[in-house]
Amino acid sequence: MSVYEVINRLPEIDKVRRLSRALAMLDAVLSPEPEFRCYSFDSRWSPTEETALMRNGSGDEYSIVFSPEGAIAQGFDHESPMSPWQHPSMQSWPGLFIGVPDELAPALDEPAFPDEQGNRSVTVCFWRTPVDDRWHCGPVENAAKDGADWLFNLLADGRPEAYLSFAEDYYEVPLELDAVHHVYAQMPLTEEIVTALNPEVLLKDLKDDIAEIGYPRL
Repeated sequence: MSVYEVINRLPEIDKVRRLSRALAMLDAVLSPEPEFRCYSFDSRWSPTEETALMRNGSGDEYSIVFSPEGAIAQGFDHESPMSPWQHPSMQSWPGLFIGVPDELAPALDEPAFPDEQGNRSVTVCFWRTPVDDRWHCGPVENAAKDGADWLFNLLADGRPEAYLSFAEDYYEVPLELDAVHHVYAQMPLTEEIVTALNPEVLLKDLKDDIAEIGYPRL
């Protein structure tokens, strides 16, 4: 499944933002050490932007920048034949960034994402503005191996059950589905919910994470 199928499954911008917050909050509870988390969310990325990030520790990642102008996502599957690292000139895959709206284009040059030489490690890109009725991507050919299907699977799926399966594999811990539902619903955390997810973490330990993610609080 390529970017074309993924963008057809993604909900509207606000729902993607909310789900991104939920993924980051769940990971913060399950992994007290930030460097070992897969999902994160920075609600204070800039005065006007928020950013959802995924880093799996194996070289695969994505970023979604949310702003008043809309949202734009970039993903990188390090094993994809579409990786610029597969080409001597380090060129991005043809068509990847064609059609990006001018108002969203600055996010592509965000210095946190390209390497020191300015090369973009990107195999998939898509975007949506507030006036759009769907997500868009460039006219990418042979995109079947762009990594979009598994990179953005939890966002495209949208079910707490999907995160449950992910966490049990990634963190190797069993979770209570009701607690995951609680976070997906963006309800404020309680000591009971935190303990159900990770008995080694207290609610007070999550104060800074809650603030950074912008997760609702009591």
